[in-house]
Amino acid sequence: MNRLSRTLQYAWVLALFGFIAAPMLVIVVYSFDANRFPAIPWGGFSLAWHRAIFHDEMVIDAFKNSVMVGLGTAVFSTLLGFAAAYLDYRYRFRGQSSFVLLVAIPPAVPATILGMAMLAFLSRMGLFGRTETIMACHVAIAASFSMAIIRLRLGELGADLEQAAWNLGASPFTALVRVVIPFCKPALIASFFLSAAVSFDEFMIAWFVGGVHETLPVRILNLLQGQVNPKINAIGTVVMAISITLVLVAQRFVGVKAGRHTASETP
Repeated sequence: MNRLSRTLQYAWVLALFGFIAAPMLVIVVYSFDANRFPAIPWGGFSLAWHRAIFHDEMVIDAFKNSVMVGLGTAVFSTLLGFAAAYLDYRYRFRGQSSFVLLVAIPPAVPATILGMAMLAFLSRMGLFGRTETIMACHVAIAASFSMAIIRLRLGELGADLEQAAWNLGASPFTALVRVVIPFCKPALIASFFLSAAVSFDEFMIAWFVGGVHETLPVRILNLLQGQVNPKINAIGTVVMAISITLVLVAQRFVGVKAGRHTASETP
């Protein structure tokens, strides 16, 4: 009876995973289809559409913008996320709950509403249509995820470990650099890659505030507004491959246990 129950559970999980993954698999399969339009039967294996996107200047420019915005978002989100997480971990102050809620709000707001609000604000500030603007907007979203990951890691740090470093003569800054940051290194790396994935996938806000500076998801959206273009599947396959890789790397470091590094990361 237990074996039957376990088998049914595995079958349900596999069916659910297949249902979620099916659209992505279809995109990947048809990105290698020789036919111009997706059709059954399959037209045969071809790399023509993948070659085409690497010879499309607009796609290349969009890819460069996505990489630049993603790297900038990853760096600044990790820094801000660590600062916010450490502030919440180390200090007790009035309005602390409101502070944490404020950091967590942006991902909970629908992207369309957030994009329109950012567009209205940035237009008044004269900052519309820049890659730096897209980066700043993505940081506002990704910093929430960074704070959550790093705060969880800080929760595993012994309450007296940093104070012990102070008692041994370390300044608060030295203790932060030599004790807290090394302990948080897996979470910082995970935060970096997850923030990059969030930025690389996001298209609605980038579409609102980016102007002529397209990211790769925005380029896909603009291609979809015209005629059916087989390059869309190829671009989508590249975006998925990069995003999945970033998330898997982040997940690898999120799963690192505190006990493995405590002895080697503390002075």
